[in-house]
Amino acid sequence: MFLGHFATAYAAKRLAPRVSLGTLFAAAQLPDLVWPVLVAAGVERATIAPGDTAFTPLRFDSYPISHSLPAVAAWGAAFGAIHFWRRHRVRDAVALAVLAIGHWVLDVVSHRPDVPLWPGGRKLGLGLWNAVGATIAVELAVFAAGLWLALSATHARDRLGRWGFAGLAAFLVLLYAANVASPPPPSMEAVAGVGIVGGLVLVALAAWVDRHREPA
Repeated sequence: MFLGHFATAYAAKRLAPRVSLGTLFAAAQLPDLVWPVLVAAGVERATIAPGDTAFTPLRFDSYPISHSLPAVAAWGAAFGAIHFWRRHRVRDAVALAVLAIGHWVLDVVSHRPDVPLWPGGRKLGLGLWNAVGATIAVELAVFAAGLWLALSATHARDRLGRWGFAGLAAFLVLLYAANVASPPPPSMEAVAGVGIVGGLVLVALAAWVDRHREPA
């Protein structure tokens, strides 16, 4: 998923309103922030294979370090522990760790059976990506719910908080639409580069917007 992962970050504002939306974005996207770095380093592998699923041209061949359940739990625990060390708020740290694990759950829902339960072990996937229409409908519905929860948990301090929030949500939807309509990427190097830069940019944008909002 794409919008679905960001939806969980927005929704987490209801449970952890003092945590920056940028931090929530990072936690919800944590496996996908680690993955392109490992792909670029040649540690994990994916192939451009149009038709492997109806929704994405990527075939995920091997990604146990970034996407197996024990690895994701460890990444999430580490992320939450770092946040606790800095902020000393247990509930917020737990929410961040759970967001990372939620990423794995949503991947199991959307992927074909390629998401490792443990490194070298059984692979899971319910295959939502085999139906383009259903994928889009589910992601948009989940994203709308996440936005509503974030809006109910925070309010804007100024115009930037109001229009920046709306602009970021619209930007994510436009990125999603562009991804759906675009041709397959030219190379995995390009995928990795866009994943690294794009992920960091979205986290930074979310953090900037959130500085202009406050808990309701």
